[in-house]
Amino acid sequence: MQHYESEIAGKLRRYAVEAKTELENILAFWMKHALDEQNGGFVGQMHNNGTINQDAPKGGILNTRILWSFSAAYRHTQNEQHRLIAERAYNYLMQHFWDKEYGGIYWSVNAKGEPLSTRKQIYALAFAIYGLSEYYLATQEPKALEACKELFQWIEQHSFDAEQGGYLEAFSREGELIEDLRLSEKDRNDPKTMNTHLHILEAYANLYRAWPDEKLAKQLGGLIHVFLKHIVDAETGHMKLFFSSDWQSTANLVSYGHDIEASWLLHEAAEVLGKAELLHQVEASAIAMAKEAATELQPDGSLYHELNKEENHYDKHREWWVSAEAMVGFLNAYQLTKNELYLNSSWNAWQFSKNHLLDKEKGEWLWGVYDDYNIMKSEDKIGFWKCPYHNARACLEVTNRCQKLLNLSSL
Repeated sequence: MQHYESEIAGKLRRYAVEAKTELENILAFWMKHALDEQNGGFVGQMHNNGTINQDAPKGGILNTRILWSFSAAYRHTQNEQHRLIAERAYNYLMQHFWDKEYGGIYWSVNAKGEPLSTRKQIYALAFAIYGLSEYYLATQEPKALEACKELFQWIEQHSFDAEQGGYLEAFSREGELIEDLRLSEKDRNDPKTMNTHLHILEAYANLYRAWPDEKLAKQLGGLIHVFLKHIVDAETGHMKLFFSSDWQSTANLVSYGHDIEASWLLHEAAEVLGKAELLHQVEASAIAMAKEAATELQPDGSLYHELNKEENHYDKHREWWVSAEAMVGFLNAYQLTKNELYLNSSWNAWQFSKNHLLDKEKGEWLWGVYDDYNIMKSEDKIGFWKCPYHNARACLEVTNRCQKLLNLSSL
């Protein structure tokens, strides 16, 4: 028994050390390559081969995720260089993305920082809250918290569906619901999506750490109930992805990365809210989701990207963010159950990342690989969606969770 426990302890220590080292590598890449010295802020696009498109538009998602990543890193490392990058992201967000007339943030600006797409995508406003609340927690900058409160009020005023629950997807600059609600061309044009609700959940939970407001608590609790009632399918352990306004599912798809990501983000939100009965419900749901995801793991430690259940067709390419979220989601399930299956699943997701996703030549993580492990060379290294948030967060979470497990046990 002692030998068995020492093996687990050894794996946890090694995992924590490797995650800490990889976090440093990721942050170093972004500090070296992502700064736009010509126009300010951060470059909008770096191709997979390392060349930068200096004229690329800059996305609000990229900027806010950089803000979150370096703010969270600074809280962990207290490295002054990390704080300076977080401050750069904060200043650029407030100077160029913030809509001073109508509130909220723009979807994108051009290379020079001028408004490009002024639509108000709730997904982007949620990430602004996520990044700004983390920056506040890291620096205690009062204006960052005030910006969070304004964004919260904007979302609640324009997007919250008081009748059916949940949040509508996208609005004009002025706050009018628009026809094309999609996050990207790959998405369905539906009024409610799992993806937007997941990131409002994560944002509101982080904001609640900084601002334990009564209305925020109510809305965060309501979001958790929306997941338990409408989004997570208790029969399958998967989430439904797209919905009508009254929560009728409109697509028969499975997103493996979102399933395992939601398992731990839901649990985190319930922990932050601190309501014992709700937390108990969420723990059961989180374990069920992780259990189902574990059955879908491939022998190499990866998860496929998606399943179209209507056509029984798997999209078998592997993306960086899915493996990053698998590292955290399965480790969270291990913390809840102490079932070593989940620790091994998390560890194996990290092994897959090391073997196939870490770009050992140019730095950072590749977007992904195909089923035959050939690199997806046409995808970005830095871009509208390719940011340091998933993998940097995974490294932070793994480091902290492994240390917590070691501290709480006699291992």
